[in-house]
Amino acid sequence: MRMRGIFGATARFRSQVEAQRAPLYRLAYSWCHDAGLADDLVQETLLRALDRAGQLNDPQRLRSWLCAILANCLRDHFRRARPLEPLDEEMAAHGEGPEAASASAQLAQRVRAEIERLPLGQRQVVTLVDLEGFSYAEVGEILEVPLGTVMSRLCRAREALRARLVDFAAGENSKIRSIR
Repeated sequence: MRMRGIFGATARFRSQVEAQRAPLYRLAYSWCHDAGLADDLVQETLLRALDRAGQLNDPQRLRSWLCAILANCLRDHFRRARPLEPLDEEMAAHGEGPEAASASAQLAQRVRAEIERLPLGQRQVVTLVDLEGFSYAEVGEILEVPLGTVMSRLCRAREALRARLVDFAAGENSKIRSIR
């Protein structure tokens, strides 16, 4: 009877871990901007999580525990990999539509491109806090950095994004005024 309880918990844990695949992929992609690498990182994260299931002390913290594993997988990847070429800022266009949809798509593309230009540490912090909704303390644990480092990286990232996007928004507003 004891074996059934163990296997039931394992199956439940596996399904909870598997349910985090899509959010982990979005996070990994936002960090590396490479669909193949993001998929590999998520797969490695899930394998490590299943192998180390006993290390999760608080089941309520599964999501942040998986994000910490993902951050370690990315760190390990960069340690193994040769230096990468800088990523291009251009993003693929997803078809044409009405002007409003086009403007919205351009803004989203510009924001993604500007986030991509941030240094990795800032990019990780801004995606974890602003897009994934983690607390500063959780981000510090995930990335294994002090709380002050999280706060300073987030502040620098937001300032950089604000400065770059204000110029873009000003240019877009002048285009809209000239059309009217």
